[in-house]
Amino acid sequence: MADQPDNAVRPVAAVEASSLRDQVTTIKQALLGSPVRKWLLWTSVGIMLVIIATSIGQVLLNRWNQPFYDALARRDMAAFLHQLLIFAMIAGGLLVLNIGQTWLNQMIRLKLREALTLDLIDQWMRPARAFRLANAGAIGVNPDQRMQQDAAHLSDLSTDLGVGLLQSFILLVSFVGVLWELSSGFVFHIGGWSLAIPGYMVWAAFLYAGIASWLSWLVGRPLIRLNSDRYTREAELRSSMVRVNENVDAIALYHGEDDARRRLELDLGTVLGAMRRIFTAQINLSWVTDTYGWITVVAPILVASPVYFSGDISFGGLMMAVGAFNQVHSSLRWFINNIGSIADWRATLMRVADFRIALVETDVLHDKEKRIAFDENANGSLTFEKLQVASPEGCTKLSDQHVEIRPGERVMITGEPGAGKTLFFRAIAGLWPWGSGRIGMPAGEVPVFVPRVPYFPAGTLREVLDHPYGADPASDAEITAVLAEVGLERLSSSLDRSARWERELGDDEQRSLAFARLALRQPKWVVIDEAMDAFDGPSLRRVLSLMEKHLKGAAIINIGRGQHNNQFFPRSLTIVKDSGAPALKPARVRAGAIEPPPVTARRKK
Repeated sequence: MADQPDNAVRPVAAVEASSLRDQVTTIKQALLGSPVRKWLLWTSVGIMLVIIATSIGQVLLNRWNQPFYDALARRDMAAFLHQLLIFAMIAGGLLVLNIGQTWLNQMIRLKLREALTLDLIDQWMRPARAFRLANAGAIGVNPDQRMQQDAAHLSDLSTDLGVGLLQSFILLVSFVGVLWELSSGFVFHIGGWSLAIPGYMVWAAFLYAGIASWLSWLVGRPLIRLNSDRYTREAELRSSMVRVNENVDAIALYHGEDDARRRLELDLGTVLGAMRRIFTAQINLSWVTDTYGWITVVAPILVASPVYFSGDISFGGLMMAVGAFNQVHSSLRWFINNIGSIADWRATLMRVADFRIALVETDVLHDKEKRIAFDENANGSLTFEKLQVASPEGCTKLSDQHVEIRPGERVMITGEPGAGKTLFFRAIAGLWPWGSGRIGMPAGEVPVFVPRVPYFPAGTLREVLDHPYGADPASDAEITAVLAEVGLERLSSSLDRSARWERELGDDEQRSLAFARLALRQPKWVVIDEAMDAFDGPSLRRVLSLMEKHLKGAAIINIGRGQHNNQFFPRSLTIVKDSGAPALKPARVRAGAIEPPPVTARRKK
C-alpha cells in the first residue's frame, strides 16, 4: 500500500494575476511559433481585402439609394428598371464577397484553434511540465478544459470579434466622408440666430454612439469577472463528474451514491449560481442596448430631417443620408453590440493565456529554493551525496550520507510510512528537483523508472510492450514467452488488438504487464517505486524469476516496504525524515483564474 503522505505532497501555489498585456503577449508568442502562422497571415490579408471590397460595394449601394428613390418619387418607370439592374449587379458582387468572407472566417477560426491547441499541447508535454503543473495549485486543475474547450472558444471569439471590428472600422472610414458631404454647408436657423456645423450628421452619429458605448461598458463590464467565474465552476463540475465515473466501483461497494450525488449537486449549484449572476448582468445590459436599438429606428431620420425640410436634399438624398448614418452608427455601435462577447473573450483569454504562462513558469517554480545537483559518474555508478529532498511537509533523506550503487547491484530502499519514498523516487527521476545534495547518474545510461501505477499508451498490445524507447521490436515468440512467465499467456492472441489496457486488465495484471515490458526492453538500470509491494506471493515469485532471467547484470533499485526476497535484494538502504531541515516554501504562479471553492465549504450538507 502506498504511503498516504506521499500522495498528499503538493506545494501550495500563491496566485498572482497576470495583466492583459501579459496575456496578449503570451498568445502572440504562441502564434508566432506556430507552423500555421504563414497560413494565418495570408488568410488574414485575404479577408482584409475582401472586407475592403465589400465596403466599396456598400458605398456604391448607398449611392444607388438616391437615383432609385428619386425615380420612385418621379414615377419614372424606365429609370426605376435601370436602377433595379444596377442593384442586381451590386448585390450579386456583394453576395460573392459575403460567401468568400464567410469561408475565410471559418478557415481562420479553424487554423487559429489548431495553432493555439498545438502550442498548449507542446508546452504541456515538455519533460516533467505536466507533473509540475499538477502540483502548482489551482492553475493546474482541469488542463484538458483549457486546452480543448477554452482554446476553441477563444479561437471562435477572436475570429468573430476581430473580423467584425475590422469590418466596422473600414465601413466607418468609408461612410464618414459620405455623411460629411451630405450635411456640409447646412445652416441651422434658430429664431434670429444662424448656426453652421460642418458635417453635423457625423458629429451627431459619434455623439449618439459614444453615449451608448459608455453606458454599455458601465453596465456590461462585470460580465468579464462573471464569465471567468462561470468557466471555473463549470470545470469543477466536469472534474467531479469525471472523478465519480472513474470510481463507480468503489462508490457502489461503499454505498457512496448519496455522498457523490450531494457533491455533484453542490458543484451544479455553484454553476447555476454563476449563470444566474451572468443572466442578471445580461438583462441589465439589454435595458441599455435594446433602448438604443429602438431609438435608432427614428434617430437617422430625425438627424437628417432639418436638411430635407429645408429643401437642400431630395427624398432620395434623404434615404441616402439615412443609409450613410446607419452605416456610421452601426460601425460605432460595434462595441455596444459585442459587449457581452468582449467580456466573454476577455474571460476566455485570461484562462488560456494564464494557463500557458503557468506552463512556462512551472520550470522555475521555487526558483529561490535550493535544488538537487545532477551530474554523471564516469565509472558508471549511481551515487547519492548528502541528498535531501524538500517538500512542504519537510525533508526526506537517506540515513547514509554517502551512497554508491555499482552496476549490477540489487538494492532495496525502505522507510517508515510517510517517510517520503515516492518523493525520493521522483527526485531520482528528476521530476522533483527541490532539495540539496548531489545525485550522480551512471554516464551513458538511461535508467528505466517503474512507477507504482504503470502507464500504457492507447494502441495495440504490441505497441504497449515496445513502449517506450525499446531497442528493436521483440518477436512474437519472445513476447509470448515473456507473457507466459508473468501469467498473462492468454494475451498472446491479442498482440495486434487495440484497447484501453488499463481498463481491461486488473491491477496485478497491469503491474505484471509492466514488468513483462521491462524484461523485453532489458535495461541496465531499473528504479522501481512500490510497484512490487502489492503483488501476492505467486505473482511476486514470477516477477522475481522474470527479472533474474532477463535482467542479468542490471542494477535494480526497489523503493518500497522491503517485504521481498532478501536474496534477490541483498543490500538495504533506509529513507528517513529530516526534522531539522526547512520545508519547501510555497511557489508563486501567475494565474488569473478564480480559485475553486474551499474544500470545507464544498462538504457542507
